Amino acid sequence: MLSILIPTYNYNAFSLVNELQKQAKETGIEFEILVLDDGSQKLEIENNKINEFDFCSFEILKENIGRSAIRNLLAKKASFDNLLYLDSDTIPVANDFISKYLFHINEEEKIVYGGIQYQKEKPKKSHLLRYKYGHSREALCVKTREENPYLRFLTLNFMIKKSVFEKVNFNETIPNLRHEDTLFSYQLKQAKIPIIHIENPVFHLGLDDFEMAIKKENESIIALKFLIENNHIPKNYIGLSRLFYSIQKMKLVFVVAILFRITKPFLLKNLASKNPSLFVFDIYRLGYFSSLF
Repeated sequence: MLSILIPTYNYNAFSLVNELQKQAKETGIEFEILVLDDGSQKLEIENNKINEFDFCSFEILKENIGRSAIRNLLAKKASFDNLLYLDSDTIPVANDFISKYLFHINEEEKIVYGGIQYQKEKPKKSHLLRYKYGHSREALCVKTREENPYLRFLTLNFMIKKSVFEKVNFNETIPNLRHEDTLFSYQLKQAKIPIIHIENPVFHLGLDDFEMAIKKENESIIALKFLIENNHIPKNYIGLSRLFYSIQKMKLVFVVAILFRITKPFLLKNLASKNPSLFVFDIYRLGYFSSLF
């Protein structure tokens, strides 16, 4: 009835599978939990313990195939029509997490997204930027997410029917840089497949430190430029590109790029501080995007 699919890379998924397996067994449904490591070749001993659980399996791919391809591969391996995707660095907030998703299983073609939360305890300084961004921009209530259902959708906690996934899946031709979820949401929108937002969040545990957060953001912006220039998504689909192309119309891109190069050290100093500003982060993102042109 339910295939729980977990892509992982350099992360111990044992605790997550332990909790999911316990909850799924309590519901009495038919289920399976499939964990695929994308060729990291690390934490094999810890993750191999997953194979000791009933209806659970862990496998390491021989080579890294990327975030899009591994999600598509998991769908192909799934035995059931209802697919529940979870990132390995998450854990359900509620002990009836599986039951809440089961309530939404029917014949309707849709996506069901449960949301994300961050734990209340502030992390150490090096992780504050990612923590603050997650709290403000990702950990949103259902009402706020419903105002923009496609762009407020994240791929770390959602349920989809295999029949829907066969129509709209993750694009494996794009660079493995980020924004595969943005493209996925746009394709869902174009296919008129609704995203149902519910209150069934997971905690995001794998916070990146400052250097990794900036590295991933830079990759994300490069990926966004690729998606737009190759006509995968329109220029105005997300706020960052919409603002950039407004600046481009005013012929101010060169000015913004030069200002970014001058102010970049000061921007990064703020973002690495004990009180990083998300306004400064948005300026950094716009400046970096402009510098690519």
